[in-house]
Amino acid sequence: MKRYFVTLLLSLVSMFPSTGTFGQQRSFKVLAFYSTKVEPDHVLFAAGALKFFSDVSAKNNFTFDSTNNWDDMNDFTLGKYQVVVWLNDEPSKAEQRRAFQRYIENGGAWLGFHVAAYNDKDSNWPWFVDFLGGGVFHTNSWPPLPAELTVDDRSHPVTKHLPGSFRSPDNEWYIWRPSPRLNKGVRVLVTLDPSNYPIGFKDVLTSGDLPVVWTNTKYKMLYMNMGHGDKIFGSPTQNKLIEDATLWLGVISTQTEKPAATVLKSVLMQSW
Repeated sequence: MKRYFVTLLLSLVSMFPSTGTFGQQRSFKVLAFYSTKVEPDHVLFAAGALKFFSDVSAKNNFTFDSTNNWDDMNDFTLGKYQVVVWLNDEPSKAEQRRAFQRYIENGGAWLGFHVAAYNDKDSNWPWFVDFLGGGVFHTNSWPPLPAELTVDDRSHPVTKHLPGSFRSPDNEWYIWRPSPRLNKGVRVLVTLDPSNYPIGFKDVLTSGDLPVVWTNTKYKMLYMNMGHGDKIFGSPTQNKLIEDATLWLGVISTQTEKPAATVLKSVLMQSW
């Protein structure tokens, strides 16, 4: 009986549609996590992001869902999606973190904004530090200010539609130590131009390498420093960057076995 049950479930996994819902086919599925009981500027960013992603998903024919319940960070829920987005927070419970790690290591993709990557000596999540490329939060500018950004690599699908540089709207800018650029597996795509220094009034950044957008090539992931306040989506150029990042992650996440199938198979075989 047990063998029959496992066989039945595995057959059901194989029947999961690789894309889409009933009716019009969708190319991939995105799930965004956000929190409402965090810094007000981060809540404002999440509100703008939910609208932005809803519009972009309709334009590009992918499915976009969102949740503020971080307990949805589990094998069953994550397995339905090819891309997971963290807008303004990160999982705090051990079981949520383990589920996310399994999701990533089984082919899922991640897009993180601003404080979603925050980690320090008290975070106690070494896997996530490695996932980000080895950098730990060091310091930030304050208050949020616009900045000139330099596009390091215009050959990447995420940045191919960008000019060599552009003006990014008001944001709080983070410096990481060590710089992710020092990791040979990290590909930095966009950097804060040194001409911005000094930047800030209360907390002033005077120098330093400040990657803004990068991918750790060991994983299907992309991090963006932008994400503080309600001005982030005020730049068409930056909006194109975010749109192309989402589409790129959607494409590369569908080039291998679906996370849903992989995760469920893993769970079932462990139980067997």
